[in-house]
Amino acid sequence: MAKQKKNTPGQEIKQVDEPTIMKQPEVPAAPKSLSLYDFKVQAVIVALLAFIFYINTYVNEYAHDDGIVIVKNEYVMEGFAGLGSIFSKDAYASYYKQLNTVNQLSGGRYRPLSIATFAIEQQFFGAIPEEKMDSFLSQSLSYGIRGPAEKKLVQDMHVRHFFNVLWYMAAVVVLLYFLRYIVFKNDPIIALLATIIFTIHPIHTEVVANVKSRDEIMSLLFMCLTMILAFRYEEQRKIGLLAGAMLCFLMAFLSKEYAITLVVLIPLLFYLFKEYSVARSIKAMLPYLLVVGVYFVIRAKVAMGGSDQTLSEFIHSFGSTNEASEKEVLNNPYTYATHAQKIATEIATTLNYLKLLIFPHPLSADYSYNSIPYKNFGDWQVWLSIIVHLSIIGATAFFVFMRKTYKVLAFAFAFYMFHLLLVNNLVFNIGATMGERLIFHSSVGFAIVVAIILYKFLWKANETASRQYALAGVVVLMIVLCGFKTIKRNLDWKNDQALFMQDINVVPNSVLVNGNVAASYISMSDTASNEQVKNAYLHKAIKLLGNAIESHPGFVAGFLNQGIAYYKLGVLDSAKICLDSVRKNYPNYPTLKNLYYLLGDYHMRNGWTKYGKIGKYPEAINEFKEGIAIDSTNVELWYNLGGAYFSNKQPAEAIQAWTMVLKLNPNHQQTRAGLQAAQAMLGIGQQPVAKPETKPKK
Repeated sequence: MAKQKKNTPGQEIKQVDEPTIMKQPEVPAAPKSLSLYDFKVQAVIVALLAFIFYINTYVNEYAHDDGIVIVKNEYVMEGFAGLGSIFSKDAYASYYKQLNTVNQLSGGRYRPLSIATFAIEQQFFGAIPEEKMDSFLSQSLSYGIRGPAEKKLVQDMHVRHFFNVLWYMAAVVVLLYFLRYIVFKNDPIIALLATIIFTIHPIHTEVVANVKSRDEIMSLLFMCLTMILAFRYEEQRKIGLLAGAMLCFLMAFLSKEYAITLVVLIPLLFYLFKEYSVARSIKAMLPYLLVVGVYFVIRAKVAMGGSDQTLSEFIHSFGSTNEASEKEVLNNPYTYATHAQKIATEIATTLNYLKLLIFPHPLSADYSYNSIPYKNFGDWQVWLSIIVHLSIIGATAFFVFMRKTYKVLAFAFAFYMFHLLLVNNLVFNIGATMGERLIFHSSVGFAIVVAIILYKFLWKANETASRQYALAGVVVLMIVLCGFKTIKRNLDWKNDQALFMQDINVVPNSVLVNGNVAASYISMSDTASNEQVKNAYLHKAIKLLGNAIESHPGFVAGFLNQGIAYYKLGVLDSAKICLDSVRKNYPNYPTLKNLYYLLGDYHMRNGWTKYGKIGKYPEAINEFKEGIAIDSTNVELWYNLGGAYFSNKQPAEAIQAWTMVLKLNPNHQQTRAGLQAAQAMLGIGQQPVAKPETKPKK
């Protein structure tokens, strides 16, 4: 490679667009189509990396929030017909409806664009076969789906995973273009390196492997397009470019609320990379505020049910929990913390994001309550986090002030911090401690900084002949290591069972992870090879749920599934205690009535098979009474109780039981025949033609 020529004395150096971090070295001439500096070549590289890293997700099914956002979302399942509801309702409206509850998050979650893509896909996939469940037990396990319906959903999810990979490929290519066009205008290799680091980072497995997180991908994609078009409009002043930038801005908002950061980042781009004044940068941003206003109105009408909402409430609602859910620790992980513990834990947890960006191991799909212990201001992690992040904020301010020299670093640090502040709970209460998907946007800033450090260090530290090989070697090593971690982690996202069975090793104290692993054991018990294995699974589930309930005494799903496990073991007293706890904490739980029915039905069948059919009527009567004590609305229990009394020559008691049957079901014809028989036994009315049945109805 030729050496650079020295400037002669007095010669003026004009480098208007020269990068400020480092000087672009000369490179050997090469055919444009084969040059690593060419955008098309770079785009192919990052797209192929994205494809290779994530194509193995195609074999995955549905996991984590895929269930409530896609699988059990009635509007998604309606295809095109559901689009109106998707764009006019909260993202979790269908989920809340099925649980007989109200919105658990203040301000709601209005993110219709990605959900609309799921509905469009469903239109072409075709309808899911309707299944009539013969048991209510599975409704809290695997979303109550079995048979052909489950098979069809899994097949559909394979395709959805493939589409997620395509969306990710599109996002990284657009990110590459954004970095080349604006941030590293004369440093295409650094732009490529930053995009590669972003593309291969294992922390993004949750975003790509969990189909529901398509909203993160689409958000970044449309944010980058907005900045590209906004920048181009400033150069060409064509109204079509402005319209395109505003449309992409709205699409970014409809993907996720994070687009609000562009209110600061767009004028910052103008200030740093077009060297506008502060006033001119703000003025150039003004047209885009119209999009913010439009989104504000839409969100206020949809997510807030049309209620009046101030701008501060609108911004605060991005992540806050409502008053009803403030005491629910799964919606507010700091419920049991003092105010000082809450702040200290939030500060310490913020450092976890940076740690995972630097060393992404181990990874977990859940960091909810009790997975991260509460901290106090005596913990060193808290103060280290304070020092690190105050340093980043201070450096950002310094880099912005020294924009001619450090404009790239200024943008990278600002991009990292503004998105981090949206998710670290210090500004907005997001209803969760942390989540790997939540650092997706901030990781762009991280990737830029790492690319600059690697490129500058390796370029300066090596001789001309070897520097490219050194950099290439480091990049290849990173790709191999990250590829191994990412491809392996993708398999953990196959389904809930695989995911949480793995993650319980990472966050053993998480209430939700314990609950989900227990649910998997209960499901596995249904297909166990023998009774011993079945019971072992159920006992494991009960133990895990006990751990979760001990940490969170109001864990409704824990009590519910523990009740199901006890039911399957035949320990009905314990099952009833669990269901009573569900009713105490969540009286309107949708399947609670059906589960009580099952307990009562168990006593009815037991009363008949063990006692009634062999003439042990007193014992049968006691068994039926136990069932009625659990479910006093079970018509067949009352009917069989009356039959047992009648067979035991207790007509008066039989009449009382059958009278209750007719109160619950006036059209129960067999009961009317039984009443006539009992009345005849007492000498009242006419003798019936036949003796009433006393066995359970099928």
